[in-house]
Amino acid sequence: MTFIKGLRLNKEFAEVYNKGGSVVNRFLVLYYLPKDQEYTRVGFSVGKKFGNAVKRNRMKRILREICRLHMKQINKGFNCIIIARPRGAGENYQTIEKSFLKLADKARLLRKEMLDCEIPSDSGDPVLS
Repeated sequence: MTFIKGLRLNKEFAEVYNKGGSVVNRFLVLYYLPKDQEYTRVGFSVGKKFGNAVKRNRMKRILREICRLHMKQINKGFNCIIIARPRGAGENYQTIEKSFLKLADKARLLRKEMLDCEIPSDSGDPVLS
């Protein structure tokens, strides 16, 4: 089982917010800050406007699983914060995953050799695998 190194302290979050860059789409906000380290650390934030505790915790579980599955594709040496926006409350896993991959690509966090084969297309048909 792969574990994600997490951002936990308030000062770590504040550093990424204040010094890092950000990219936004309809469902997520991604803050990122390059660091001199051999691994990428990720923090998650889901505000109360998102819904009740059940909905917030479900979204955090979805985001952790997406990060766990795609951690090999993300460049090392970043601190990242993923914020779920209230608009994504009713969305399914595949939509959130596609949203995250587009943000990571936009922020240039994905490794170049992984770009062509891993980002799902925007075709209207759902891909079942």
